[in-house]
Amino acid sequence: MKIICIGRNYTEHIKELANATPDNMVFFMKPDTALLRNNEDFYIPEFTNDLNYEVEMVVKIDRVTKAIDRKFAPRCYSEIGIGIDFTARDLQQKCKENGLPWEIAKSFDKSAPVSARFIPLESLGGDVNNINFELKINGKTRQASNSKDMIYDIDTIIEYVSKFITLKIGDLIFTGTPSGVGRVEIGDRLEAYIENEKLLDFHIR
Repeated sequence: MKIICIGRNYTEHIKELANATPDNMVFFMKPDTALLRNNEDFYIPEFTNDLNYEVEMVVKIDRVTKAIDRKFAPRCYSEIGIGIDFTARDLQQKCKENGLPWEIAKSFDKSAPVSARFIPLESLGGDVNNINFELKINGKTRQASNSKDMIYDIDTIIEYVSKFITLKIGDLIFTGTPSGVGRVEIGDRLEAYIENEKLLDFHIR
């Protein structure tokens, strides 16, 4: 399986990092070694001094998909989960300043905590474009948004990505993060929700 992450998919997040809005969708990939499952503790790696959280809705692909038209994209998924795209912001900034790729800041081991359970869309009302999600750190809301605020909705994401990369059963798409990203510290507790249902709950060590 593979992890595909959509970048710059919420306008307010683009503004908070002072980034330019890209002309086309931006995506990057994490290896399967980036997965952190079952609410295991996350240990801050020694190579970063500025580890940032980014909560994201996650779509699980459940059929092989290649170059699919947007109107058929709903056939490719039926469940929604939640995840964290951990980012070594200091490493990313250095790479960006030098015009270099920044996988080193995004794709390291355990950088993609993901919920063990995914919620069937039918139990969420069936409308993938109206789903609330939230991240709390130490009991305080740090990020909260709705899938309707995405620049590119899930079906558009699947259409675009599948032009370049065949999607396979079990692949995960992290759909982008809203505003409110920030730094995590040792001892922090992260709790992530979809429609008030807690799906992630783990600690930073």
